[in-house]
Amino acid sequence: MLDKMRNIGIMAHIDAGKTTTTERILYYTGKIHRIGEIDDGAATMDWMTQEQERGITIQSAATTTYWRDCQINIIDTPGHVDFTAEVERSLRVLDGAVAVICAVGGVQPQTETVWNQADEYKVPRICFVNKMDRTGADFFAAMNDVHEKFGAATLALQIPIGAGNDFEGVIDLLRMKEIRWDSESEGERMTVSDIDDSRLEIARQWREKLIDEVASHNDEIAELFLMGEDIPVETLVGEIRKGTIERSFVPFLCGASRRNTGVQPLIDAIVDYLPAPDEVPPAHAFHVKKEENIEIPCKPDGMPLGLVFKIQYDREAGSLCYVRMYSGRIKAGEQIFNVGKKKRERVNRILRMHSNKSEPMDSVSAGDIAVFIGLKLAQTGDTLGSEGMPVLLENMHFPEPVISVAIEPATLSDRDKLKDTLEILSKEDPTFTSREDAETGQLIISGMGELHLDVLVTRMLEDFKVEARVGSPQVTYRESVTASADHTETYSRILGGKENTAGVTLHVEPRATGSGNSYACTVKKNAVPEDILDAVQRGITNSFGSGIKYGYPCTDIAVTVTALSYNELTSTPFAFEACAVAAFDAACEKASPELLEPVMNVDIVCPKEFVGDAMSQMTQRGGIICSMESKTGGDIVHAQAPMAKMFGFSTNLRSATQGRASFGMEFSHFQVKPGGLGNSY
Repeated sequence: MLDKMRNIGIMAHIDAGKTTTTERILYYTGKIHRIGEIDDGAATMDWMTQEQERGITIQSAATTTYWRDCQINIIDTPGHVDFTAEVERSLRVLDGAVAVICAVGGVQPQTETVWNQADEYKVPRICFVNKMDRTGADFFAAMNDVHEKFGAATLALQIPIGAGNDFEGVIDLLRMKEIRWDSESEGERMTVSDIDDSRLEIARQWREKLIDEVASHNDEIAELFLMGEDIPVETLVGEIRKGTIERSFVPFLCGASRRNTGVQPLIDAIVDYLPAPDEVPPAHAFHVKKEENIEIPCKPDGMPLGLVFKIQYDREAGSLCYVRMYSGRIKAGEQIFNVGKKKRERVNRILRMHSNKSEPMDSVSAGDIAVFIGLKLAQTGDTLGSEGMPVLLENMHFPEPVISVAIEPATLSDRDKLKDTLEILSKEDPTFTSREDAETGQLIISGMGELHLDVLVTRMLEDFKVEARVGSPQVTYRESVTASADHTETYSRILGGKENTAGVTLHVEPRATGSGNSYACTVKKNAVPEDILDAVQRGITNSFGSGIKYGYPCTDIAVTVTALSYNELTSTPFAFEACAVAAFDAACEKASPELLEPVMNVDIVCPKEFVGDAMSQMTQRGGIICSMESKTGGDIVHAQAPMAKMFGFSTNLRSATQGRASFGMEFSHFQVKPGGLGNSY
């Protein structure tokens, strides 16, 4: 039954209480029988050793639970900026999300990132303002923050009774009742009472705001409201559900997960307001044979179609492929078709996951999320379907890795093991890449930040038992041109007694920052054989990866081949490929090549008294302060700085601010590095 299913994610800034909230949801829905705390390393969803040691979520964990006859598939996502891709993967396949917002910090830097990602994938969401028991908690300020930062219409379904140490419970504005939780039963028992006279006036004001917002989308409710009649709760719930799914407004609830307060109404809200799989717009797909975009309705009796959104390696079972089904049904033991790879594979087993434990399933239908075992070729972003209907679900886009370190095996016998491990890890995480540097022979691994690489290296050493040494981080630079240039290159060599000749004329020019490389050929197709044109294109596209001066990949360069000198007797594809490479190098040398370095957006959160120290730490590293904003939890400094100067910044920042400042960092853009490589920082 599709209407009894919810696929939801829990998303927020690091430390806002996602995993703690998920833990309570599982406890109250009867999935677990004891609440595990993150601080003790016992949270169900943080099952990796690394997560338990560091007290943060690294991988999205999936689980399924039941509430009011509804099946809820939950994905708990990481909050740290280095693991943004994990969030991106999860949001791509979810129908709804719960944004957990800290009542003290409000909208924090990483909240903005995940909110924008949710906007991109058009995910309806509800907000849960957590930590209402903390000093400085302000539910209304958090709501206002969301409204101002994201322009979202906010809809309070509850208001808190007290805040900080005086936080007692919540007032349900739909039913106009007070709800309190019993601490002795770990929040399982709730007491519902009439609203106290001292709070009745404010409750009425907020209920009026709620009805006003809902009435603006529904004439029937507006009429009842204006006539002063009672509006049935069911009618309001139905309208709020409609508005949430259409993303007209964002419902707000509040509580304190750590104190087991306010979680059951949140689970009710997930069932009441977040969409079922068939209530969201159909998935967009590309029909490979017809070469047209089509829509895939969510029907269990349609053609089987699923998307692999995550791969996790298990020592015993091999690759666990997390699949979201969009149409049809796949049974265990069936053969399926990997559309992108054009290969058939067999699904040996299908599992329903609960964090790192599982239970077998006979089949999985449209709208559900399950794990397939036995797929050897599948990668993140692959579409699984049937040969009768070869369609590709839209690809996922992942940010580029911005930090690299050299890694080498401790012994020669470890080399193959290291390569296998790197292959497994890069299959699991598309933002982690490894390559062998052709010039230095070093194995280079790249990721999204220092913490990201640190976690992956620790996993290699501890989980995969690979003995390896890690070098200091290297920044991944790019090369580009800053002017236009034309060049004609000729090639003539006698190889094996046969003359090989070629001539290539090309034009290079810079493109807008961030637009990538482009290749075009204005030579008429019938003037030159197809294999020659392919050889020229191959030579130039390969040159993009090998750089101009320093061997770093090129970016933002437009290359146009304007003329080819072709001789039927002596021209060969090999000669043209070599000639195109030489022409590209020579043209770029003329076009004022520059080295580009990655620039990071840095958000520093620190108490008011340390803002000056934090700013000076930033400017000492060549950073530019862009803006600043004040909040109850401290000031936020928005800055930009070159990646190369940010190594070890967290240590310096902590010592300058007595450990009270924190910062988040994500890639912004590439910019010209003054003085090239000679100017080392």
